[in-house]
Amino acid sequence: MCAESTSNRILNNDSAVVPDRASTWQWPNRGATISRAAVLLCAVMLAPLSGCSSLDCLKGIPSVSVKRIPKSFLGRPRADMVQINMARLRQEPPKVYQLAPNDTLGIYIENVLGKADEAPPVNFPEDASRAPSIGFPIPIREDGTVALPLVAPIEVTGLSLAQATDEIRAAYTTGSKILPEGKDRIIVTLQRPRMERILVIREEGDTSVANLQALTAGTKSAGLSKRGTGTTVDLPAYENDLLHALSRTGGLPGLDAENEVLIIRGGYQDTRQRELLLAQMAACRNPCDCPAPIPDDPNVVRIPIRYYPEQPPTFNTEDIILKSGDIVFVQSRDREQFYTGGAIAGGAQLLPRDYDIDILQAVATSGGSFGSGGTGVGRAGSNSNSSGLNAPIPPSRAIVIRKTCNGQTLAIRVDLRQAITDSNQRLLIQPEDMILVQYTVAEEIGNFALRALQINYLLGSGLRR
Repeated sequence: MCAESTSNRILNNDSAVVPDRASTWQWPNRGATISRAAVLLCAVMLAPLSGCSSLDCLKGIPSVSVKRIPKSFLGRPRADMVQINMARLRQEPPKVYQLAPNDTLGIYIENVLGKADEAPPVNFPEDASRAPSIGFPIPIREDGTVALPLVAPIEVTGLSLAQATDEIRAAYTTGSKILPEGKDRIIVTLQRPRMERILVIREEGDTSVANLQALTAGTKSAGLSKRGTGTTVDLPAYENDLLHALSRTGGLPGLDAENEVLIIRGGYQDTRQRELLLAQMAACRNPCDCPAPIPDDPNVVRIPIRYYPEQPPTFNTEDIILKSGDIVFVQSRDREQFYTGGAIAGGAQLLPRDYDIDILQAVATSGGSFGSGGTGVGRAGSNSNSSGLNAPIPPSRAIVIRKTCNGQTLAIRVDLRQAITDSNQRLLIQPEDMILVQYTVAEEIGNFALRALQINYLLGSGLRR
């Protein structure tokens, strides 16, 4: 659920969106401050260089301190989620195979299907896990019966092979007297189990080891190219479930896939309606509406792969059993990205699937810096620019622009220096967040002053030469 009322209250509170002026005028070293007159003087000198036509740019982006944001609005940590039990994705097969329509039996009936002086035919299946079958192929019809010579159709649905053998023997001996008792050599085997044809669509990207390592690190290029495969698989009876369908097409959803699998039942007879539904799910980009709203139809089932403990999945065994015409859809999570800009390189970064990253980790992953390895004096003479992170004084302010469910945005301010020791300021990054790293006015002035000293030092050295 989206905290719409909370976001409106924060956005409409004038005192909440006014930047903290005290932190604006304070030198990064908390032990000393600069007078406002000096700051204004330097700001006027810097304004033409920075492109500001007035002092309004000193106010910065209207934002709210992360300390004032309710925790319920910040999102639930992914680390709280648990993995689903894989046994729930498969059906429990019966101890004895039960016959049903579309099974193919191997039947031998001496002097009826086969001659007494000839050996019965033997069929060796291509699947080495199945035993050879004996007899002539006889399919079980749609009504659950088998049609055999000289007798009426025999009902075999729900029977085991042994029970089907007894029914066929009774039809030829007890009822019709076609075969005398004691000479009724009848063999019934399973030649080919019934199959369910399933379409599996997977949008994950490259599954190579290098790409998986890149996904784990959350690098920029990981998983952005979809594989987009569609595979038709034939699943035998009692293996026609979600776990077997996924294992036949590459395994469980990878790190670049959504934390759920969609099962679209074959009830959608109109192929155009299926295509529109898949396009609707793939095109969803609104964080408050995604996953895309599914039509109110029992033929669409969502199976979560990871979930919060207090929200266990409610699907049952029947939901994961697949029938011919069903579609298994694994979505790519390429839209679960965050964006960076400002004093760090701009770009898009893919969020990890199974764990969280906070603001410090996001800045570090993007090549940024939120602290100095020294005092900054040693870098005063380095070849650094005012917009890069190699400045003598690194930037300490981050603005996280987060989308709300009512179409607005909320700017959350984080002090990167304080976040190093204050866990309450380590904002967890959510999909579609925009991170802007900025210098404070004091840091800009400090860098300007240090560079001025550098220029004077270089000019003085040149004059002495």
